[in-house]
Amino acid sequence: MTSLPDSSQSGIEIPLGATTIGLVCKDGVVLASERRVAWGTFVLSKAGKKVFKVTNEIGVACAGLMSDMQVIAHTMEAQAALYALDERRSMPVKAAAKLLANILFQRRSMPLFAQTIIAGVGEGGPKMFILDLLGSLIEDKYAAVGSGAQVAIGVLEAEYKDNITVEEGKKMVVKAIKSAVERDAASGNGVDILTITDSGVTEASESLK
Repeated sequence: MTSLPDSSQSGIEIPLGATTIGLVCKDGVVLASERRVAWGTFVLSKAGKKVFKVTNEIGVACAGLMSDMQVIAHTMEAQAALYALDERRSMPVKAAAKLLANILFQRRSMPLFAQTIIAGVGEGGPKMFILDLLGSLIEDKYAAVGSGAQVAIGVLEAEYKDNITVEEGKKMVVKAIKSAVERDAASGNGVDILTITDSGVTEASESLK
C-alpha cells in the first residue's frame, strides 16, 4: 500500500484524514469512505463526499485533499464521457485506471494530493486499481487508503474471500471503517457506499452508531 509523502519534511501540512476502502466481489465492486474532513485536529466538515460515480460501470474513491479528490472525480467523469462519444462504447475500467495514472504522472511537479481507488465492472469482470499521487498503478482485490487504512486493512485481511458477494462486501467495509474510526480521530461521521454491478450503480449512506 502506497502512502502519501511525509508532509513534515516539506513544512506543508497536508490533511490525510480518511478511511477509504475498495473491494472486488464476484458480482461487482464496492467503494466506501467515511465523511469526516479534518485538518490536523480540527474537523472542517462532517459531510465530506469521498466516493464518486464516474459512469454506470466505474467509480472512484479517494483519501487526501478534498479539492484534489473533486478534481480527480470531475476529470475522470469528463474523460469517460468524451471516450464514450469517440468510441461509441463505455470506457473500460482498466483504460480509465491507466488514463488516470497518466494524468497524475503528468502532474508530478504539482501533484494532486490524493490516494485513489478506481473500480468497476465490464467485459473482463469486476476490477479494482489503486493509485498514489504520482500515478503508480496496482491492481488488487481489496485495499484501504488514508489515515485509518492500517486499522481497516486488518479487518479486510481477516475476512475477505474471493467469492464474496456485493451485499457481504457492504457489511465488511462498514465493519472495517467502524474499526478505523475507533482509532483514527480524523475519520468518522458516517459512511458513504457506492456499489457497481451489471445492473448499474447504487449509492447509500450509513451511520456509524
